[in-house]
Amino acid sequence: MTAPDIRLVVADLDGTLLDEHKQLPAGTIDLIRDLQAAGVAFAPASGRQWATLASMFEPVSDGLVIIAENGAYVTDRGREVAVHPFDGAWISGIVERTQALTDDGVDLGIVVCGVRSAWITRTDRRFLDQVEPYYRRLEVTDDLTSIDDTIIKLAVHDFGDLEAVTAPFLREICEPNPVAVSGAHWVDVMAEGVDKGLAVRELQKAMSIDATQTMAFGDYLNDYEMLQAADWSFAMGNAHPDIIDVANYTAPPNYEDGVITTVRTILGI
Repeated sequence: MTAPDIRLVVADLDGTLLDEHKQLPAGTIDLIRDLQAAGVAFAPASGRQWATLASMFEPVSDGLVIIAENGAYVTDRGREVAVHPFDGAWISGIVERTQALTDDGVDLGIVVCGVRSAWITRTDRRFLDQVEPYYRRLEVTDDLTSIDDTIIKLAVHDFGDLEAVTAPFLREICEPNPVAVSGAHWVDVMAEGVDKGLAVRELQKAMSIDATQTMAFGDYLNDYEMLQAADWSFAMGNAHPDIIDVANYTAPPNYEDGVITTVRTILGI
């Protein structure tokens, strides 16, 4: 079979590219180098901030396409492709109302994500252990509603049942802004219209390619729109049922290096 003319490979991280220990599989950097040598761009697509992703892929970061903050910040080899900021007054109001959930006993922590840094007020080790893997640039402030940064995402970690209160609360007060459940305890809010799918389409336009030349891999609900933007869309074998339904194909699970195996098999590299 002739290999398809793929120009862009996009992969979610947790549950998709990363292994069960949340580490890059051993062959990841070699795969990206081989893709780049073949003229194929590789883009990690994550709720993580840009600085974290650049650090994770440091050996190949100069040639990397990055979809950070669930699509709110996109770069191509260091060049900014898209940034989608919030209205400052609106996001300050959302932060205040979300913080008030703690008065009702909800055990949560808030991360206000800017282009320059991520910002927190809660600093106990229990919360920091959840935040630090995703936000390499992290600053503590006394007031999350008056930050001197371009704010592009709100992330909330709920230590309890996310869908019991926090996620439905955010869906109600943030409409029409997208609210994406990105893990068992994480939920993200982006500017209106922003998701990983928009980021892929923005990259396709910038690169003068289309969905037929795009391969995407995902496992969870915040990957839904991203998979819709690629004809070569793969749900991981460990994916959420809704992701399996929307994808055109299935890849082996993340703990079997499904992304690496599938890309090498289909593209013959």
